[in-house]
Amino acid sequence: MIAFPPRRPPERSGAVAPDGFPMPGRFAHLHPDDGACLMEAAALLATGRFTDSPAGTHPALAALARAVNDSVTDDARLALWPLAADLADARPEGRTYAPLLVGAVVDTARATRPASRRLARESRACRRRAERLAQAPGGGLPGRVADLLWWRGPGRRCLEHALRVLCAAPDADERLCRLLRQAVADARGGAARAEGRCERPA
Repeated sequence: MIAFPPRRPPERSGAVAPDGFPMPGRFAHLHPDDGACLMEAAALLATGRFTDSPAGTHPALAALARAVNDSVTDDARLALWPLAADLADARPEGRTYAPLLVGAVVDTARATRPASRRLARESRACRRRAERLAQAPGGGLPGRVADLLWWRGPGRRCLEHALRVLCAAPDADERLCRLLRQAVADARGGAARAEGRCERPA
């Protein structure tokens, strides 16, 4: 699980959970009575099971949602709560989705740090991987293994680095919330599957 430290000391908030929902909170929880992260809420809506990795959500999108949930302030987290219903059924098909999503997050981070050579390098790497996969035949078991190794290695490292950059921005809440909303809209709209690309947030 990607975890980021709070950007500021915890603040007392008047935020309350919507009716029937656990109280929004950071990180994973043992039981809904203790609260829930955004992905745990999505899993409850989808299957009634309490997990932060529901089968109906693409693993890369779930990782992004968990990281954003854990990084924003209480009020911003509550404002994201309606996304739980869409996240419960957001699993685009195709091997290109994960590198395109990670690349979109990296490009969003580059807008806050345009001189970063590392971000530029990571953006190119994600784009090249997506282009190779778009031309590759069906992956079968070897392809699934290769995709899993990429996601657990360089893919996750690129995502974590980009999110750390975004968390350091003065308007981090706004950028992270906009990023997640766009990613969910793209996943639900099938943009990655139909067009072979993931829309990059402004």
